[in-house]
Amino acid sequence: MAHSNFGEDFLKNFKIPKYVLVPKSESENVPDVPECPVLVFINSRSGGQLGGDLLVTYRSLLNETQVFDLGEETPDKVLSRIYANLEKLKQNGDEFATKIQEKLRIIVAGGDGTAGWLLGVVSDLKLSHSPPIATVPLGTGNNLPFAFGWGKKNPGTDSQSVKSFLNEVKKAKEMKIDSWHLLMRMKTPKDGPLDPIAPLELPHSLHAFGRVSDTNELSVEGYHTFRGGFWNYFSMGMDAQVSYAFHTERKLHPEKFKNQFSNQSTYAKITRSQGWFSSSLSQSSSRNINQFAKLMIMKNHGGHWEELQIPPSIKSIVCLNLPSFSGGFNPWGMPTRRRHNGEFTPPYVDDGRIEVVGFRDAWHGLVLLAPKGHGTRLTQAHRIRFLFHKGAINHTYMRIDGEPWKQPLPVDDETVMVEISHLRQVNMLATHGCRSKSINNPVSPSSHGADEEDSDEEAHESAEYRKFGAADTFKLPEEIDISQLS
Repeated sequence: MAHSNFGEDFLKNFKIPKYVLVPKSESENVPDVPECPVLVFINSRSGGQLGGDLLVTYRSLLNETQVFDLGEETPDKVLSRIYANLEKLKQNGDEFATKIQEKLRIIVAGGDGTAGWLLGVVSDLKLSHSPPIATVPLGTGNNLPFAFGWGKKNPGTDSQSVKSFLNEVKKAKEMKIDSWHLLMRMKTPKDGPLDPIAPLELPHSLHAFGRVSDTNELSVEGYHTFRGGFWNYFSMGMDAQVSYAFHTERKLHPEKFKNQFSNQSTYAKITRSQGWFSSSLSQSSSRNINQFAKLMIMKNHGGHWEELQIPPSIKSIVCLNLPSFSGGFNPWGMPTRRRHNGEFTPPYVDDGRIEVVGFRDAWHGLVLLAPKGHGTRLTQAHRIRFLFHKGAINHTYMRIDGEPWKQPLPVDDETVMVEISHLRQVNMLATHGCRSKSINNPVSPSSHGADEEDSDEEAHESAEYRKFGAADTFKLPEEIDISQLS
């Protein structure tokens, strides 16, 4: 679109009058309903200086009351307040407010952690006319934006760049995306620290729930139970260890991590230094996942649990919801044959199944650079359960949507359980031609044979279990700096 078309008339497509957003403000004489009213949430500390610059630009172009700094106010408070005001205006017969609510779209600018936080909030609040969400890539990996066509490079923050992005948001299509619930349970130690994992070491997506309380139905006496959720992936082993080293280094030396390029080069150096390319480490069996874990799967909704044999050389497993991992790679690839006699389908983002992929070492990961490269496809499943037991190593590493932690393994006959199950769906905004595909609109004719999943979840699961948890109970501990939220 030519620059001349990005004038004030163009911006009217997105502006929301103050009285619609701010309770008890004076009503205004408003013109036509905007074509694409937006709420903008920005992590002002993401992307070095980029987040702060982007905040200034959006506030200069739109009404300040529709642009929010996540460092100042959490999205659950903002959305609860705005939607309460919208409902009040609707009850008073305000047709303008009603149409704003029906057309509303959300923009979130930050890393994958920030984007996942906002998606979780929208999922939990169960908003009427749940607004679709566009993601601006301000982090290092930017898997969520890349999967839905918004790119993976940090954007420009000048007025022209922001207007171009707004124009893409106006043209974007809506897609559903699955979310996944994670439950982790481990025995309470008889001696030693009460917390097997220090609370501040856990990803914010597990902080979202914290430990399940003793009165919760998921709580089991004598065990610590944690819960969380994710949109993109859960991984364990080799890749999570490299990510953990990167995050540890960033906390110790934040001055080294000022932009996307330096972050990515540091990540590459850490991968080499961790030894995952060395033959001695790749030949060691102690870190083979089948040495300390058993994998159970339920392939379909309402199916039965069965054990899946983990190939002996696998040192990293990724449970993948989106076709974008570690900066845009697609570990599952794109199998084109129909799901018949156990063959695999392409990775749809809304089919209620998650793809499980294994890697032997960092050299194996390099196959992703090839045009049709992929990891070792293990399964596609509706629910997954890892049972970790005593092995030759006393800990492994795990990661949810880019946020890693160091996970202790049992020292006796006990097990640590991690269970992943389908939660619900939320609306995303996607560019036309993005790499994420819907089971309801598969691109290639060869994809049509995929078994469509019954999206209804088990009716007996309580409302508490079904909650993603980011809205009601998301509380960043005071010790956590929001700049660490990617």
